Amino acid sequence: MGKVINIQPVTRIEGHAKVAITLDDAGNVADTKVHIQTLRGFEKFCEGRPVEEMPRTVCHICGICPWAHHLASSKATDAVFGVTPPPAAVKLRRLMQNIAYVSDKILHFYFLAAPDFVIGPDADYSVRNVIGIVQAAPDIAKQVVHMRHLGAQIIEGFAGRAIHPTFSLPGGVSKPMTEADRQKMLPPAQELLEFAKFSIKFAKDNVFPKYLDAIKTLGVIKVGYLGTVRDDGALDFYDGKLRLMKPDGSYDDFAYDQYTDYIGEFVEPWSYQKFPYAKKWGKLNLDVDNPVGVYRTNCLARINVADKMATPLAQKELEEFRAAFGRPTHFTLLYHYARLIEMLQCAEQAVELLNDPEITSRDIRVPISPRAARGVGCVEAPRGTLIHDYECDAEGLITKLNLIVGTTHNAAPINLSVNQAAKALIREGKYDQGILNKVEMAIRAYDP
Repeated sequence: MGKVINIQPVTRIEGHAKVAITLDDAGNVADTKVHIQTLRGFEKFCEGRPVEEMPRTVCHICGICPWAHHLASSKATDAVFGVTPPPAAVKLRRLMQNIAYVSDKILHFYFLAAPDFVIGPDADYSVRNVIGIVQAAPDIAKQVVHMRHLGAQIIEGFAGRAIHPTFSLPGGVSKPMTEADRQKMLPPAQELLEFAKFSIKFAKDNVFPKYLDAIKTLGVIKVGYLGTVRDDGALDFYDGKLRLMKPDGSYDDFAYDQYTDYIGEFVEPWSYQKFPYAKKWGKLNLDVDNPVGVYRTNCLARINVADKMATPLAQKELEEFRAAFGRPTHFTLLYHYARLIEMLQCAEQAVELLNDPEITSRDIRVPISPRAARGVGCVEAPRGTLIHDYECDAEGLITKLNLIVGTTHNAAPINLSVNQAAKALIREGKYDQGILNKVEMAIRAYDP
């Protein structure tokens, strides 16, 4: 009889999951499934609530990326009320988003992913963690902690809260930026930019070259990609059009409120997580050797779908990345590389916004009034394309709500990558702690 290897819990991810690897009688992998065991329920218990409450309610979905939910919800409520926020309000939203995203990417690369690359994937788990990073590279660790604190200070000092924000509102934001605010925020924002430049150089010199074999073999799957681009094709985290790219690089562009024409949602009996899929590509098939309807989101997906980056330093890094790996590239561990390119763009844009004279305008919100309507808001969350879809009655109460969050988009590809990694690594019933950690690495690349 075969056996089941359980990896529980999956470590160094932002949530809870387990992996069940089923072996056949010969000890080879017959199947692998990633089980998501938590039921959140936000789509149901938000029904009947006033829609203007949603931006400060849904940010509690995730304490790691609350600003993504806060801003996607704000955009959905803008659409429900039929209003367009003033330009300064949009720039302030974008500024907070960029600062929050720099902090998020620092968290994942240095705290969650780095132990596999700095300490080594086969190292004992007692040292393959953030404490091991501190011991192996204390100077860098101090910088990392300082930068995380700096990002939180910038946001809290201006917007009031780094976690569970209340800053953005339907029709705009809650306060303007003064010249004194701008002058205070600019030096730490520039410090974050310098650290983003250091991080990508450090990784290219010391991390990625050592693991090219793993990059080209571990968790590799050939699927599609989804992300947001501007009209000129540049990557945008806050606004634009959705681009759904097939594995061969061809793509469709569409508006946020058309997402149901392109994306379906499927439920598997072994997970509480929904499985979005590209409905025009065929019925969802999670066969690792012949996947159908599967696409990925998050940083590698965005790097693939975008024609270019929106800032000069990030664009230079993208050109180097594409010269080495092509477009689209299907190497799962390159999520880590793409994450650092994105961190650079976010840091560059934060400094650009703080140097924009319009950001201190006092025109930051337009009036709103209830109406029966539907509104779809979308931003690129650190973990992928985030869709908030609200329907309201004439009193402004939620009648129906649908959320597709970044990690949910990646439910199917995460399962495929883990299955591929397990089948490649476990043969004739032979495995050890290092092999099982490499299976987990296929999950951690997605930063779920």
